[in-house]
Amino acid sequence: MQSCTPPGSAGAKTQKKGSRMIRDVLYFLCMLAAVLSTKHFLFEPVRVKGSSMRPALSSGDWLFVSKLDYRLGDPARGDVVICHYPGRYADRWKLVRQYFVKRVIGLPGDTIAIAEGVVFINGEVLEERWLDESGRRSRRSMPERTLGPDEYFVMGDNRISSNDSRNIGPLKRSMIVGRVRRVVFPIRSRKRFTDR
Repeated sequence: MQSCTPPGSAGAKTQKKGSRMIRDVLYFLCMLAAVLSTKHFLFEPVRVKGSSMRPALSSGDWLFVSKLDYRLGDPARGDVVICHYPGRYADRWKLVRQYFVKRVIGLPGDTIAIAEGVVFINGEVLEERWLDESGRRSRRSMPERTLGPDEYFVMGDNRISSNDSRNIGPLKRSMIVGRVRRVVFPIRSRKRFTDR
């Protein structure tokens, strides 16, 4: 017995398959755009490398970084932030910026000085509840300087092992890309993590 195929059914199947493929490609592109825009505008996970923020953060910690915070407002003193330094790149082609995790110490217009490891803001000692003894061991000094209207002074909590604004100078507001909201993994106390 011979089967019959209605005229045009093979073409209809091909057309249906083609429209399904187009729909799948469009769905994938929409999902990719959503993921990329979320990462660029809202939040992203970040992994810590190095010890400059000990004890608040350790190498290997996974962080939840909010970018929305600084789209709606400005960094505050004590915020732990993700930032980039001028001229620092993660690859040799200078296409990908290298990011760092630091704490905001000085705000625009502040006069900041360091005397044997003690930080002074506008002539008063900054109470740094986030530091432990390892952070207080640094005896480094820095002459007084006043930050410009778009400048922030950032430092690591582990002062003896941190490359920060003491070396590279203040950061422009555009160099601070997100606020660290919490350590996602491993789960532990937020003691000393934030001042607000």
